[in-house]
Amino acid sequence: MPEGPEIRRAADRIERAIKDQSTQEVWFAFEHLKPFGPALSGSLVTGVETRGKAMLIHFHNELSIYSHNQLYGRWQVRQPHSYPKTNRQLRLAIHNAQKSALLYSASDIDVLNPAQVATHPFLSRLGPDILSAPTTELFLQVSDKRFARRQLGALLLDQGFLAGVGNYLRSEILFISGLHPKKRPIDCLADQLITLAESTHRVAWQSYRHNGVTCDLKVARQLKLEGLNRSQYRHWVFMRTGRPCRQCGTPIASTRIASRRLNYCPVCQPL
Repeated sequence: MPEGPEIRRAADRIERAIKDQSTQEVWFAFEHLKPFGPALSGSLVTGVETRGKAMLIHFHNELSIYSHNQLYGRWQVRQPHSYPKTNRQLRLAIHNAQKSALLYSASDIDVLNPAQVATHPFLSRLGPDILSAPTTELFLQVSDKRFARRQLGALLLDQGFLAGVGNYLRSEILFISGLHPKKRPIDCLADQLITLAESTHRVAWQSYRHNGVTCDLKVARQLKLEGLNRSQYRHWVFMRTGRPCRQCGTPIASTRIASRRLNYCPVCQPL
């Protein structure tokens, strides 16, 4: 599933293609959304916002298109009314005179007014966004007593805790923080919670700026020069089960928390 940085990069591409442009046509695949096509066709796109893994495309008439890619959704930006050869199903198309923004395979799409955005069952429950929230807000969240007794490995996947963290970010944030996935906030010192907040912010922004690379950039560049492919140099621990830790050489361990795989170093992240 795309995580916060991937959705923000997709939003950047879409924003460059359609922001401050009047749409020629907005097309929906779902019958219950088709009536909104005429209302949005000819409208000016005022911005593209992300909230964790969700995206909102705002129009000057105060309507917004909400979408969540879930596992299979994928955005493409193309020349106007140009469609790729694919077996994916087109769910949403936004056309203007210069570009087309196309959303394939996603099933969670809606059109909302401002009141509906504020009360949306997913959006209204989101915690601070890992890309837009300042570190101080992230620290207040990780220190909140509501979450004190939940294991970090499970808590980080809760979008009501931090919006935009998914499976790879969870493993990488905990490794860089030096925290075992079974630790709870109540088990951590204040300095450790500060490090967790700072690491969340830093890892998310590095992933956003460097196309998903969360490993130390100097290390990643050197490994790339040595001939390793992207999947081999991209992360510190995620998807590296049994391989040596890049810091201490201990084999990377794998476990399942919240029904999803998590990787960590038993030495760098002691319980």
